[in-house]
Amino acid sequence: MSEKLPYRLLTGPDDRSFCEKVSRAIEDGYILYGPPSMTHDGERVVCAQAVILPHIATAGG
Repeated sequence: MSEKLPYRLLTGPDDRSFCEKVSRAIEDGYILYGPPSMTHDGERVVCAQAVILPHIATAGG
């Protein structure tokens, strides 16, 4: 398994699968970084949520 990225931007449609993706990242040690963003692509609502590893937050980054 590869090393975890310190920053990830999770994206997806506003549905259960997106919530599960964010939940898995939290279970994997990430913390939320800022509020989620939402837009509409003409057919559906699309969400984005940044997550970081805790050592990034304490480093001031």
